[in-house]
Amino acid sequence: MGEYNFHGPDGFFEEIEHTADWAIRVRGKTIESLFENAALGMLRLMQASSRPGDAKIKQIELEAIDKETLLVAWLEELLFNIETNDVNFTDIKVHQVKNGHLSASVRETPLAEMIKEIKAVTFFDLKIEVMDDGFITTLVFDV
Repeated sequence: MGEYNFHGPDGFFEEIEHTADWAIRVRGKTIESLFENAALGMLRLMQASSRPGDAKIKQIELEAIDKETLLVAWLEELLFNIETNDVNFTDIKVHQVKNGHLSASVRETPLAEMIKEIKAVTFFDLKIEVMDDGFITTLVFDV
């Protein structure tokens, strides 16, 4: 087990050992909670924090050919906004992941700091698996 472990009401993420990059194992009881926990795990790895200021709710709609590509697109969308707009995300809610479509809302706040930078979300060994108690996947980040 790595330095970061988070147990939420509907799943968790944990940092796992990886040779050159960062990796987290993510679980969720639903596909939507898996996507939420993946976002929370990524933000926690980056040690992103918010500063006081105007916050707004942002709606995110994405399309992709499969769940794995949609997961990467979701996390890349968040990364892009963090880097280009100096924002952090809280109150992450994935409303639906179905038929290659994601619908989510996030609370966008001013970024106070980001201790560790993630360059990209990779497809390295990415597979969303269905388990008896929900979903699980491992995400590898290029740093």
